[in-house]
Amino acid sequence: MATFNDKLAPHLGRIRTPGQADKVYKDECVFSFDTPESEGGLYVCLNTFLGFSKKYVERRYAKTGNAVYLHLKTTKKEVTDDRPAAKRAAPTKLAIGLEGGFDVDMGKKYEYEHHNSLVILPNFDSIPLPNTQLPEMVQLSIAAVLAADSANVVNELEAMAGTWDGEKRVPSKHSDTLVQLDNGVKVAPTGWKCERCDLTENLWLNLTDGAILCGRKYHEGSGGNNHSLEHFKNTGYPLVVKLGTITPEGADVHSYDEDDMVIDTNLAKHLEHFGIEISKMKKTEKTMLELEIDLNQRVGEWALIQEAGSKLTPLFGPGYTGLANLGNSCYLNSVVQVVMSIPEFQRKYYDGATQIFDSFPPDPAENFTVQMTKLAVGILSGDYSKEPACEGSNQSEPKEQEGIKPRMFKTLVGRNHPEFSTKRQQDAQEFFLYFLELVERNCRNEVNPADCLKFELEERIRCTQSGKVRYTKRTDWLLPLPVPLHCALNKQEVDAYESKKEELLKNNERIDPETIVRSKIPLSACLETFAGTEHISDFFSTAVNKKVTVEKTTRLRTFPDYLMIQLKKFELAQNWLPKKLDVEMLMPQQLDLSFLRGSGVQPGEELLPEPQETNEGSTQTVELNRAWVDQLVDMGFPLEGCKKAVFFTQNSSIEAATEWAMDHMNDLDFGAPFVQP
Repeated sequence: MATFNDKLAPHLGRIRTPGQADKVYKDECVFSFDTPESEGGLYVCLNTFLGFSKKYVERRYAKTGNAVYLHLKTTKKEVTDDRPAAKRAAPTKLAIGLEGGFDVDMGKKYEYEHHNSLVILPNFDSIPLPNTQLPEMVQLSIAAVLAADSANVVNELEAMAGTWDGEKRVPSKHSDTLVQLDNGVKVAPTGWKCERCDLTENLWLNLTDGAILCGRKYHEGSGGNNHSLEHFKNTGYPLVVKLGTITPEGADVHSYDEDDMVIDTNLAKHLEHFGIEISKMKKTEKTMLELEIDLNQRVGEWALIQEAGSKLTPLFGPGYTGLANLGNSCYLNSVVQVVMSIPEFQRKYYDGATQIFDSFPPDPAENFTVQMTKLAVGILSGDYSKEPACEGSNQSEPKEQEGIKPRMFKTLVGRNHPEFSTKRQQDAQEFFLYFLELVERNCRNEVNPADCLKFELEERIRCTQSGKVRYTKRTDWLLPLPVPLHCALNKQEVDAYESKKEELLKNNERIDPETIVRSKIPLSACLETFAGTEHISDFFSTAVNKKVTVEKTTRLRTFPDYLMIQLKKFELAQNWLPKKLDVEMLMPQQLDLSFLRGSGVQPGEELLPEPQETNEGSTQTVELNRAWVDQLVDMGFPLEGCKKAVFFTQNSSIEAATEWAMDHMNDLDFGAPFVQP
């Protein structure tokens, strides 16, 4: 009978050891959301290092002939800590999910059992690992895969390189001017301890006087005892470096004066002052970035998002699969959940899943269509939304689903985008338009499911002096609706709350979040305001050859199959900066939009003449109000977009131009060079 090594021998030529350029997908299937903790575990190809669930590994073998896989199976067992919270060990270091750090499982502990094996397809011949009888090259490949950072971790580190909390780190203003005291302090390479307490980790070296002190204490009790921060308050010495993160490539540097993680452009010189040779240092503690990633990877186990104060009943089954928050990813999750409820997208990416997956592009993790299909199957199949079996007699607390984590999708769509590649909060409407652009780009020569959202708007301008009109149309994918605060159904209650709030703020008293009163605005009021007549002054009328006041109305020339609505929940504050409205929208079960239907030029209407051409054969250019353009630029809008805002509001007012800019700031060509039509 052939031994395992005999069966392995024909495939040795395909087995590789992952190098620096290889990404190892060992924590999630590239076609599904199965992980090593799933029932069938995960199969990692020892040729491409792509990970597959059992459902897809057979199809991969049939397509490529790659037969040797590292099978990863992890079993997680919950161990409950029944001790009172007061008797549990207090955090002693800024570590998340690690011994001595902040307990993300809030009293629950887990034991992990890892069962790894080497598998040969198509018969799934397997041998447990480790096994010293395997060929050396196979053992080296397995060891390298197990030791490598997973592709998800590598992708996130790449996206956040040089950032903290999703924000780009910048050079400190103290880098070139930092004063360092000649006090004789020399720092030993190991054995550090806080000078004011017994903590030996999460220690920060002050780059002015060499003091070694512990970091901040956080609201939940983790971290240090604030001794480094207190030292800054007493001395004003601004820069500190986290010991244990120093390598020849850099370190974690914090500026208390700038209240941010920064780059010290003279770090090597500043460390040398205290006897530290940066070229010889090795990392012994996790950086602040790695600590944050650790939390975001495990946060889904303890912080499932739910409505505060509400007792919700979990739902399970096809279409009821939740998406875990990856850290400020709610904008992406909400757009994806809505889109996947639309039949056209379901037909494209769910019904067509088999054909799409069988196309097997070289790297499925980098293929937009494949990752969209993976999301569709994950959400709509119900495979990841199964009610857990109740154990024991205690069924008082309903089990909740963990949801799926769209890490590969977020990495792919956010790559190289200045905003969506970060972990900052984002606007769902802006991401929605960007997402539609990606869908269209990847549907060339195919049916675009986003066409069901497309419609045309019709704008009618009426000159009040001549009575003549002009009709223009444009294509859009969502309808921007104003939020009329004066239409609040509870306006008296809101006014009373605002008065009370003003008094509390004057007296520096705290506002109880439970007492907040929000304006309740019916959607019908937003639609009626949108359909109303807007008066625009200083509009150049070609009928009378001078600036006049015109009446503008907007209607829907065509209706989409599904109407996406954007609520314009921003208004200009007294300081001319956008302010977000805190309102509650009342949504009806049925909506009649027939009153918004555009009818085009009506009998008896006379059109405004087209602009006259100059002798050079071009139309007359409109001189833009430069002061208003500059004001818009000062608000943060791009210059070319500001020119468009002033032009398309006909130099009427700064208020109209600002509103136009806010309405169109997410247009794909908003910042493109402006050329007068």
